[in-house]
Amino acid sequence: MKLLRSTLVFSSLTFLSRLSGYARDMVQAIVFGATGLTDAFVVAYRIPNFLRRIFAEGAFAQAFVPVLSAARQEGDRAALKLLLDRVAGTLCAVVLVVTGLGMIAAPALVTVFAPGYLDDPVRHSAASDMLRITFPYLFFISMTAMAGGVLNSFNRFAIPALTPILHNLAIIAAALWLAPLLSVPVMALAWGVFAAGAIQMLVQVPALARLGLLPRPRWRPADPGVRRILRLMGPAVLSASAAQINLLVGTAFASLLIAGSQTWLYMADRLLEFPIGMIGVALGTVLLPTLSRRQAAGDDAGYRQSLDWGVRLVLIIALPAATGLIVLAEPICATLYQHGRFTEQDTAMTALALVALCLGLPGFMLSKVLAPAFFARQDTATPMRAALIVVAVNLVLVTALVLPLRAAGATGTHAAIALSTGICGLLHAGLLAFWLHRRQLYRPAAGSLGFLSLIVLACMAMAALLWAGREWLGPWAQLPPVSRLLHLGWLIPAAVAAYVAVLLAAGMRWRHLREPPTA
Repeated sequence: MKLLRSTLVFSSLTFLSRLSGYARDMVQAIVFGATGLTDAFVVAYRIPNFLRRIFAEGAFAQAFVPVLSAARQEGDRAALKLLLDRVAGTLCAVVLVVTGLGMIAAPALVTVFAPGYLDDPVRHSAASDMLRITFPYLFFISMTAMAGGVLNSFNRFAIPALTPILHNLAIIAAALWLAPLLSVPVMALAWGVFAAGAIQMLVQVPALARLGLLPRPRWRPADPGVRRILRLMGPAVLSASAAQINLLVGTAFASLLIAGSQTWLYMADRLLEFPIGMIGVALGTVLLPTLSRRQAAGDDAGYRQSLDWGVRLVLIIALPAATGLIVLAEPICATLYQHGRFTEQDTAMTALALVALCLGLPGFMLSKVLAPAFFARQDTATPMRAALIVVAVNLVLVTALVLPLRAAGATGTHAAIALSTGICGLLHAGLLAFWLHRRQLYRPAAGSLGFLSLIVLACMAMAALLWAGREWLGPWAQLPPVSRLLHLGWLIPAAVAAYVAVLLAAGMRWRHLREPPTA
């Protein structure tokens, strides 16, 4: 039960951060709408966020935590502290150089990741200016992620899970109070990102100090532990960043479409982050240190059982989450976003992208659990192979779908980008599961097919109820804002109750979600 308890704690805290994230998105939609300048902010925000996956909670964390767990297993506290000092110093120096280069090369980066802006000097200039402001976020969040990796390894999940709330509050404050003071109001969002990074880094300091593990950065790239992390990071860069690379590819293609396309895709992706963060990221975060410790201790049975438990827990949440978001895509988008400058057309376009993305939601969440199974064994090469395949397939799909639709002037072409991303999410999880199964690292427990059948049956019942309720209430975007919120307030709990009732009636019980005992 320890893993489940830790996951529930992390998920509960993540729930609070996601709520604040949706408040941030609502404020952004109301104040700024979906315009060419908000598209420019999306570009300026996504580039450092992509690099964050490499230098922060992506490749670095997945290489760092297993090495840290192995060092902790040896029981030498002084050696552990020295490793932290040297990792912090090396990471700090590298990220500072990358940050400086990124700020200098901001216009060139915008050209690469938003080629459509070459014909729009206003958006190109705005995106370049905002990128110079947001790029230092990479440094702050990299230090935050290193601290979070240490805290998670010591089963201190609260601070790392809560710090995103501060990120969201900083951006909300900038949008509400700083934006009216600026000649280009949307620039306030970039300054909010800068402040958010600094705040998130600083709040980790007391927690590390209480553990006696506050690092004193030292430049030691030749240290064996640092070199081990760097070697693992090489292939982990791609394996941890496949989804982000695909998002950047989508952002680049969306820059060729009508104004607002990048914002619609961004808003849809943000809604997907709720179940991914609540369960996928939470499980991956909790499982990685656990799998690493069991691998280091030679507990193969515990390793396989914990992994199977994680897969089951993902499926029981990912499938109904995808079902609900697909059926309620337009009602949710209208309720959260359709205020102020965000129009009914913006709602329809965001909902279209959300439906396409949700097809890949189970894959996105499963990947968060399956990839740590390789990282715990300090195998980053296999996930890299999967990532390379996924990135290549996504590029082919986006090119094949978007360019013909754009040439034909089709409405909603941006949804083709989301569809490609969703398909690749399923492919990514499928490849990871196949290779784990082939190496006998993962075997579904007895009764897994029946378990999956029950979930599908319960999802069908939930979808029927949601569809009936949506049809009964009529066009959601035309309802008053308060009515939208009130109707979602009863419709979603009713659907969840129907889903749980079918599972219980079919024989599923709480014990089926317990972590299996280890040998």
